[in-house]
Amino acid sequence: MVATQSSQLAVLRRTSTARVDATLAALFDNRQDDDRKLDNRQAVAPRLEAAMRHGLLAGGKRLRPLLVYMAGHALGAKDDALDAPAAAIELIHAYSLIHDDLPAMDDDDLRRGQPTVHKAFDEASAILAGDALQALAFEVLSSTAHPRLGNLVYTLACASGRDGMVAGQALDLDAVGGHPDVDALAHMHAHKTGALIVAAVRLGGLVAVDEDDPRLGALTRYAAAIGLAFQIHDDILDVTGDTATLGKTSGADAARAKPTYPSLLGLEGAQRKAQSLIDEAIAALAPLGERAAPLADLAHYMIERDH
Repeated sequence: MVATQSSQLAVLRRTSTARVDATLAALFDNRQDDDRKLDNRQAVAPRLEAAMRHGLLAGGKRLRPLLVYMAGHALGAKDDALDAPAAAIELIHAYSLIHDDLPAMDDDDLRRGQPTVHKAFDEASAILAGDALQALAFEVLSSTAHPRLGNLVYTLACASGRDGMVAGQALDLDAVGGHPDVDALAHMHAHKTGALIVAAVRLGGLVAVDEDDPRLGALTRYAAAIGLAFQIHDDILDVTGDTATLGKTSGADAARAKPTYPSLLGLEGAQRKAQSLIDEAIAALAPLGERAAPLADLAHYMIERDH
């Protein structure tokens, strides 16, 4: 049973990555199919477009788009309707990474094994590339025709801004050199990392069902648990991984005196906490039955991955 699910997950990862990568790459084509846009789009600022491409198209696990597709599939949505939300959430994620790597933030030189955008280009280009990708996310999402488009845009906006990811980044910066307890750390990560993971699952679900569908609530509980487990495992990898494997500088959190789960709970305590959250996430999927099996498999993968 586990082997079958793992094989199914591998196929889903490949197909969803191929779909979202094609959607994202098409955003930089000169010709656009949408008749509300110019037939022959030419880049206004080529260096900006190059910086955007570097931050967006240079690999990545595409976890958040995968969650959009998988949550949508669990509730009966079709791939064509999920392509725009999947692309939009990856655009927001890419923008956040570009800004997170800036000297004023985490000051990282590597991302996905390549120079960060401000290193490959310059700091101003990185800021503008992030700004443009954020706007492009809402352009892509709002260009779709969907009866719950307002809900979809609202979900992405709330997860991205002052009540979500940006708030989490602010809390993260405030915590450097401090001594928050485990609850405060969980609160910060629920916004910085968890908000977009929850949004990915909700976007996929909202393509298929209304806001008040109880299955969407079950998916939200699942996503909140895996979002925190994902961050805990990232904290663990920062201690146990190496730069070549991670694609970014290992040991960076300790070097910046950033509070992490291993620093608060110890390595084994952090691993136990991550596993308990995965168990919680899988339990939340019960109302969805067998259609949620790939999501359960993904939860296990998220804390077993080594990159």
